[in-house]
Amino acid sequence: MKKYKESELKVSILAPNFCKGGIVRAYLLGKVFQKLNYDVEILGFLFGKNVYPEAPSDLSVFYLEGCNYPEFFSASKKLLNKIKGDIVCAVKPKPTSYGVALMDKIFHHRPLILDIDDWELSWYGGDEWQYRPNFKQLARDVLKQDGALRNPEHPLYIKWMESSIKHADAIVAHTQFLLNRFGGSYLPNGKDTDLFNPDKYDPQVSRENNGLADYRILMFPGAPRPHKGLEDVLMALDLLNQPDLRLVIVGGNPYDDYDEQLKERWGKWIITLPPQSVEEMPSVVSAAHVIVVPSRDTAIAWAQFPLKLTDGMAMAKPILATRVGDIPTILNDTGYLVNPSSPEEIAENIQLIFQDLEAANHRGKMARERCVKHYSLNTMATTVSQIVSSL
Repeated sequence: MKKYKESELKVSILAPNFCKGGIVRAYLLGKVFQKLNYDVEILGFLFGKNVYPEAPSDLSVFYLEGCNYPEFFSASKKLLNKIKGDIVCAVKPKPTSYGVALMDKIFHHRPLILDIDDWELSWYGGDEWQYRPNFKQLARDVLKQDGALRNPEHPLYIKWMESSIKHADAIVAHTQFLLNRFGGSYLPNGKDTDLFNPDKYDPQVSRENNGLADYRILMFPGAPRPHKGLEDVLMALDLLNQPDLRLVIVGGNPYDDYDEQLKERWGKWIITLPPQSVEEMPSVVSAAHVIVVPSRDTAIAWAQFPLKLTDGMAMAKPILATRVGDIPTILNDTGYLVNPSSPEEIAENIQLIFQDLEAANHRGKMARERCVKHYSLNTMATTVSQIVSSL
């Protein structure tokens, strides 16, 4: 590989989907590479109506409309022709990102970094999942216009991608669970602690601007999914039955109607805020009294590093979370921990926090100090620099 000064190096980050599905991690990696003075482009497909969340204004992005096989082959070729980087970084072992990156490696021999931020197969049952169709079913899955195997997200392709992880030149993963499973270097979800800086925002002004001034706010700045445990928080609010408490969900769920199911049962406790750009999110998070990360004890949750944690840590917020996966290690006594699927414990800790909010906010300040030290862009950049040097 040609030797470059760091400022001359260009990195192409391949995102699997510009609507959730790894795009936040792609933006984060883009900011890390920019910290190292590398030129960055983010490319990929948009499976959905809109880009969500919007890219930071200083990141170059390019995307094509997502499509199924066989059209996906020609779309991938178009995307390949747009890749200009000296290094390719693929987010998630999926055909729409890592698959394209492997083709680029074959044709252009560029070094390939694979970033693993989830165990994709866990969404389909993990190692127990198998595809064993009879001939007629296989023919339907392949030949019908809406056949299952025409979808690039089919778990069979995910399984193939995971079996091809060894072909990456470097692997980074963001939880111990993923490192144990796939190997590589530890690169947890960091945060731009200069942007997410509580000194820049007035919580009361943010509450007033977002219609939250009359409430004590438990905030979940992410997409509701069953493994994230929001039902446990809502059951805790039922137990407490205090009229000024609210669970504020930021952004909603672009995947299915799960958030509508939550509203149907617990609508009196829920306030939803619209999707926010990366630049707008710190102001919204500042409105929270408490950030909740009530993950349940599932393989999906164990594989993930919840971005909500570093949202709250960077903004010096009290964090109420569960003892799942890496969460206790990440917080390291700077938050409030309960057992998963325990509404009663969540209710007790909500009361504990609001009985002494000053002490809770002190823990939040400790969490920010820990975030700056261990989960900032600067810390991530140090690790990435070492990985790039090894290539």
